[in-house]
Amino acid sequence: MKWLVRILQGLLVLGFLMFGFMKVSGDPTQVEAFNEIYGYGTTFMYVVGIVEILGAVGLLIGYWRNRLIPIFSGLLAVVMAGAVFTHLKAGQGFGVAGMPSILLVLALIVLMGQIKLLANNRP
Repeated sequence: MKWLVRILQGLLVLGFLMFGFMKVSGDPTQVEAFNEIYGYGTTFMYVVGIVEILGAVGLLIGYWRNRLIPIFSGLLAVVMAGAVFTHLKAGQGFGVAGMPSILLVLALIVLMGQIKLLANNRP
């Protein structure tokens, strides 16, 4: 179980760093999606990008401070739940909402797995 959580944690770190930097750097496709498709402002795009990067860094630090993992995986799960909702609200269906759905499930697996690991290691 521990290795599954660690591997998924690493995948989440890579994914959220990549997607977060795409938003923070002002990638034209991200700007267009946030402004025209979803109806959010560019400022919100930057906030989401920063939260994704902070969540990824928090998960990375979690390799050494494992009590941080539930906090940051929970944060990223909330962000991905919002992303799934946004895609569905925009009428894009589960085809486009697939990647946020996968990241949501992975974040929840890491969250629940780490909570179980922490509970089993309590004296």
